[in-house]
Amino acid sequence: MSTVSYVWSGSDDVAWSEIGSGAPLLIGGWWMSHLERDWEYAPFRAFVEEMARHRRVIRTDPPGSGLSRSRPETPDSLEPHVAAMKAVLDAADAPEATLFAGSSGCAVAVEFAARHPDRVRRLILSGAYLDGSSIASPADRAALVELVRRSWGVSSRVMSDIFYPDATAEQRRAYARHQRSTATADAAAAGLRAVYSFDARAAASRVRTPALVLHRRGDRAIPLALGAAAAAAIPGARLEVLDGSAHHPWHGDAAGFLRRALAFDGVTDAQLPGGLVADTREPETGPGRMASPISAREREVLVLISQGKTDAQIAAELFLSVHTVHRHVANARTKLGVPTRAAAAAWAVAHAGGG
Repeated sequence: MSTVSYVWSGSDDVAWSEIGSGAPLLIGGWWMSHLERDWEYAPFRAFVEEMARHRRVIRTDPPGSGLSRSRPETPDSLEPHVAAMKAVLDAADAPEATLFAGSSGCAVAVEFAARHPDRVRRLILSGAYLDGSSIASPADRAALVELVRRSWGVSSRVMSDIFYPDATAEQRRAYARHQRSTATADAAAAGLRAVYSFDARAAASRVRTPALVLHRRGDRAIPLALGAAAAAAIPGARLEVLDGSAHHPWHGDAAGFLRRALAFDGVTDAQLPGGLVADTREPETGPGRMASPISAREREVLVLISQGKTDAQIAAELFLSVHTVHRHVANARTKLGVPTRAAAAAWAVAHAGGG
């Protein structure tokens, strides 16, 4: 890893580093970040090193996390995160960069792209959501934050099961150890609370940067419906649904994930990692192409919800009882794994016309 540098952003002393050469690419996001501890985690390091063969990769610890410790915990508003991102790009002398963001970093990247369109060449989102309150119910969010705060050992194993469900037992243990190495229990709980507080829905419609949303079909941390909603909210964004269940792109089929991300950023076939060749065919998965987990009637109900119609109006239009409408919505939410009607409706809109 290259030397860690620091830049002031308001009252925040923000840590950042870089590796590789070529067009700048700022990578960030996810629940917690620690420039040094992340680099010691083999799957993450291999992913970034491969990316750095083609791009100048800039990494940063957001305010209140990792080596950016001028405040005790991660701020739960987007403003200081957006300001820190701008300060890092300025310090790195990168007037324009591709943003590769994951999970909670997606809301930050979307807000940044909306405010600073001249600074963003491409926007690549992984495991994305725009509204943290849509990830889980208020009770579940509060319970998980409290579990992290009270029992970091237990909760790090719980989070490993959620983030990396198909891993071996040893891989999950290694990831749990890595999580605990990046933050104290209090800092991790504050970071998780921030994840749930971010909301970039208003900014999404103002993004004019070419955007790609990559989301694994079985992601348990951030359900596919939330990624589909993010893609639907960003004008012209492309959603590509990938097989697998790992939340982080460096887990699971990391090479396939990276191949799609780099191809979108202009890396030619001959340059792609591991001798892989970019698939130039239209994706078999994505809006209108993935097999729908919901029925045609459930989709119809959700589309009408997205149009602002009440359950009574939907029942009258489709010649159903209000109870039946409720049942269709509940069934669709269960199948999609989302906590709200709005998230389910966004999925249906994003997949309008799909089979």
